[in-house]
Amino acid sequence: MINAIIAPLAKFIITLISNLGYFGIAIAMAIESASIPLPSEIIMPFSGFLVSTGELNFWLVVLAASVGGVAGSAAAYAVGYYGGETVVRTVIRKYGKFVLVHEYELDEAEEWFRHHGKAITFFSRLLPVIRTFISLPAGIAKMNFKTFLLYAFLGTIIWCTALTYFGLILGQNWNTLGPWFHKFDAAIGIVSVAGGAWYIRYKIRKIQQYNQAHNHSRTDKNKSR
Repeated sequence: MINAIIAPLAKFIITLISNLGYFGIAIAMAIESASIPLPSEIIMPFSGFLVSTGELNFWLVVLAASVGGVAGSAAAYAVGYYGGETVVRTVIRKYGKFVLVHEYELDEAEEWFRHHGKAITFFSRLLPVIRTFISLPAGIAKMNFKTFLLYAFLGTIIWCTALTYFGLILGQNWNTLGPWFHKFDAAIGIVSVAGGAWYIRYKIRKIQQYNQAHNHSRTDKNKSR
């Protein structure tokens, strides 16, 4: 099941970036930052690989990714700001299953926002999974938009720089990996797919736990009646 999900995502990302370059990177990161699960763990290392081949410039990759990430974050913020929590939850319950977005992710993001305050919009950008969903509670809480954009940009640029550099280093040293991989394409593919597989597996496990908890809660309520 995991491979069936990851393979099309990886193919879409690689095709998008290969055909559109920096613009493709920006689009992919905008999608990811708008709370739609298109893993940056695939987007940025592959972009770093293209930097190692000379096809792309490192800092232009980071800039394109950061701009796209902030644009996607702003879109998610706007949904939270204008829709409010009720609308956001309704949309997630109704359509989230089609893009692997679940209500537990909003719950976790809201909890992080409540406990850590506005600064979490920066620090969460450095964390897998939660990083893309923090924009929704920030919008719901009507956080100052300029502050939100600044924190989102700073956190995103650090995240994108790290992942791009990871792909670059692998690319520059692909001959060292020769005994294990015949071509670097296989190496970057395996590393990226492994990251994406972890991301999807984590989401599926959390969804199952969330559903089980809520089913038990409903069962207990019915018994108490």
